[in-house]
Amino acid sequence: MSAPIAPLPPKVAQAVVSRFGEARVLVAGDVMLDRYWFGEVNRISPEAPVPVVHVQRTEERPGGAANVARGVAALGAWSHLVSVVGEDEAGHSLARLLATEHVETRLHTDPEFSTTVKLRVVGRQQQLLRIDFENTPTHEVLASQLQAFLTLLADVDVVILSDYGKGGLVHIRQMIDACRAAGKPVLVDPKGDDYARYAGATLLTPNRSEFRQVAGSWKDEAELTVKAEALRQKLGLDALLVTRSEEGMTLFRANGVVHEAALAREVFDVSGAGDTVIAALGVMLASGADLPLAMRVANLAAGVVVGKLGTATVTAAELVRELEQLGLH
Repeated sequence: MSAPIAPLPPKVAQAVVSRFGEARVLVAGDVMLDRYWFGEVNRISPEAPVPVVHVQRTEERPGGAANVARGVAALGAWSHLVSVVGEDEAGHSLARLLATEHVETRLHTDPEFSTTVKLRVVGRQQQLLRIDFENTPTHEVLASQLQAFLTLLADVDVVILSDYGKGGLVHIRQMIDACRAAGKPVLVDPKGDDYARYAGATLLTPNRSEFRQVAGSWKDEAELTVKAEALRQKLGLDALLVTRSEEGMTLFRANGVVHEAALAREVFDVSGAGDTVIAALGVMLASGADLPLAMRVANLAAGVVVGKLGTATVTAAELVRELEQLGLH
């Protein structure tokens, strides 16, 4: 494993963070509504060996690509989201929530599609159950989503494609090609085992298990590097970033490998951590950072967000505090 990034010149990272307000990021992908039911657990059901949750409050938060766009906006950058929702109560709730989070949206409505909902039941700060509601949008509404994406492309600095495998990115090849033709960096959070559809992207950000699903297992860092470089070259990527949970994250590029160790944290919830990483990467690149610096700040952002319950975000002010505490400001 390579050594961590060398210390930064004074104020470099903080100077980049100060430009977040000028960054313009376009997010496209699968959106969902995250619902939380919080309650007390004091007994086991007499009907089955399961806990009885006395629900005391509920919350709704944007999830999936919507959480990425929310994360971009939370950092102070201009955030625009293109996606598909159903003509339903969940879709209306999602649009309302995104408006309050200062995310500009082009949410195309499909009357035959049910907005994806993930319902989590939480007791004593522990997730007890998750229930998913989902189906696939129609081809016609996806075509209109693509047109909106192409229209907005000229006015942004960076593009993020957030693939949750829900069928909202069937035109991802055209999207990547359009980004490349326009000279816009395009970052992709992948899903599934068909990475050929992501060929030509600037950066791919699989987590450890996602990368293993595509490349197979490895016995040491040298074998991981060989597998990562082979995939990077095969897909024509500028870079590949593998997020590795407690092992940190590793950036693979043609000119070498850079590793950033995970910071010791009290972890409450890892849901949405990948969204935070790619949102921070996008905003950093749109603000003029290079990839190693963007990775370092994204690692800090992920460390902050896993200390919060549920799909959460991190602010620019929180990042600056982290940088100051670590002497990297």
